[in-house]
Amino acid sequence: MAGRIRASDIEEVKRRTNLADLVGDYVTLKNAGIDSMKGLCPFHDERSPSFHVRPALGYYHCFGCGESGDAFTFLQRMDHLTFAESVERLAARIHYGLTYEEGSFAREDGPNRARLLAANTAAAEYFSAQLAGEEAAMARDFLTQRGFDEAACERFGVGYAPRGWDGMSGHLRGLGYTPQELVQSGLASEGQRGAYDRFRGRIVWPIRDTSGQTLGFGARKLYEDDNGPKYLNTPESPVYHKSQVLYGLDLAKRAISRGKRAVVVEGYTDVMACHLAGVETAVATCGTAFGKDHIAVLRRIMGDDSAAEVVFTFDPDEAGQKAALRAFSEEKRFTAQTYVTVAPEGLDPSDLRQHRGDEAVRELFTRKIPLFEFALRQAIARFDLNSVEGRVAALREAAPIIAEIRDPSLRPGYTRELARLLGAELNEVQHAVRSAERSPRGSDRGGQDRSGQGQNGPQRQGQHVQNQRQQQRGGYGQRGAARRPGSSGQQEDSYASGPSAQYDDASDPYGGPSDPQRDTTPAAPRRIGLSSLRNAPTTWLERDALMAMLQQGESVGPDLLQQAVTAQVLEPDLRVVRDALGAALPVLGTPAWWDAVMAAAPESHHGLIRELAMAPMPQRNLDQLAAYARDVVVSLLDRDLVELKRELLARHQRIGDSADPRARQIQEQLVALESARRSLRAD
Repeated sequence: MAGRIRASDIEEVKRRTNLADLVGDYVTLKNAGIDSMKGLCPFHDERSPSFHVRPALGYYHCFGCGESGDAFTFLQRMDHLTFAESVERLAARIHYGLTYEEGSFAREDGPNRARLLAANTAAAEYFSAQLAGEEAAMARDFLTQRGFDEAACERFGVGYAPRGWDGMSGHLRGLGYTPQELVQSGLASEGQRGAYDRFRGRIVWPIRDTSGQTLGFGARKLYEDDNGPKYLNTPESPVYHKSQVLYGLDLAKRAISRGKRAVVVEGYTDVMACHLAGVETAVATCGTAFGKDHIAVLRRIMGDDSAAEVVFTFDPDEAGQKAALRAFSEEKRFTAQTYVTVAPEGLDPSDLRQHRGDEAVRELFTRKIPLFEFALRQAIARFDLNSVEGRVAALREAAPIIAEIRDPSLRPGYTRELARLLGAELNEVQHAVRSAERSPRGSDRGGQDRSGQGQNGPQRQGQHVQNQRQQQRGGYGQRGAARRPGSSGQQEDSYASGPSAQYDDASDPYGGPSDPQRDTTPAAPRRIGLSSLRNAPTTWLERDALMAMLQQGESVGPDLLQQAVTAQVLEPDLRVVRDALGAALPVLGTPAWWDAVMAAAPESHHGLIRELAMAPMPQRNLDQLAAYARDVVVSLLDRDLVELKRELLARHQRIGDSADPRARQIQEQLVALESARRSLRAD
């Protein structure tokens, strides 16, 4: 067993890894300024982007949930890896050979994820090669009859698992994989006589993550003497979690991100048919119902655009109807608009392409109807509408569906439609819908009500409006950058002659706590971050100056920084950061600068330092960034000089007698002070 990975190799892997590319395999990122990108956080459910990535710095931070770290941390959190496994994964990604040092160190007990992933990759190659063999003739005929040629099979990695008990296992053992690893990966099952192949005599589809790593397989039986299920999937394993994967997402992610549209179908061949017909946003679940984890995966790729679309296809049979209603129950978790489409004559996309061609598949998704309308019709279809009892029962079943429509302006129209379908009086249906809105099923949206109705709706709308106003002032969410009075709105902020010239707005663009009634319930220990700072102009200047010192220390320069770390800082938490910057000054300009600042600060303030290091700078023009950074630090120093001048003038006034030696001394100090201020600005 290999020992500890050499420290220099770890640093080299980290240096060579492009964090934006790595995170981009999981999250859609957009430019947010100089060396700053943002997207929806993959670690918590959110509707507006608060997850920031700084590729040059090599760190990410979420201003919503506080998660932060580097490339290794990201993989550990996303894919449940150990540190060593995350290093190995990234090293393989950049084709870097790791060196292991022998010693007392040993990896943690448990399966080695890198080995299991490599075993899956080797198995996928084996299955793909077997598809060309003589035994696989029936598999090739099955695929050809459905319109999938050799090129299509190669594109999707389709393969064949031979009928023998240990063909694949023997091949992988020859490559150095142990029977235990094959069982842990789900490729083999444990029997009385040892491990044997899980997939035998089947067509096999590799199931990959967004980065293209093979996590598991889905397999369809071919032979009548196969007593197993029609479709057999990899069991839950350290690398495969069926509720969190979508087949075809590795091929569809870019089209989904670009077009803000996803198509969810029911089978592997349906995904293939859609992609080959030009619907390149198709994905499918893998042996489980579409659920909240799948929604989270799609939302991270599409972003939370209210104009985005998710289109489901379901079989028209009873099982398909149940699947549609299950999807509808999770619909409120989407920001995107959700639709359903059903192929004519009950054909699935694969059959539709086979019998009517590619154009019919593309046309299928133009005939979509809203998911809640589909659910409404399915709900009442189960009742006998020719009887009073049936109509009453149908109304009770359908009213909550209308009550849960996100857009309240649509509810009256669907209320009238339901009255028409039932042949009921409009006021009777309106009463049922209003009652459903007040019930837990109709009103408790679990924090996902995007219409502003239901639980805490008006408060959420007010917060959204406030966020929009702050964003219009040029900031990031509630953490935007302050503007000069009369600015045009372009990112050309700089500090004029002192703090009062920039900070005369009534509210902080970074959104500090200003509402005395915002929360009086007992809470966990205070989280120290940008949003916890006082909402005052003095704090804004201190915050932006420390941000410039931390992010642009070299541009500010060691001489100016040496003065700045002694400047007065009124905000207690920012004072801690100032002192940490002062302690780290000896390593300014080296890769250890950021880590040294963290090490010099108490752990309670690490989150604040991360946010100061990750928050986008107000100045978006790269050529003017260095000048902006120096200017804001000068403004902090200038504030000290202005305060000292005010004190000296007050003392001079108290003396009264201009002939007093003390008065002359103060006058000399004032002259020197004004000279120092001019020198700061001139530099």
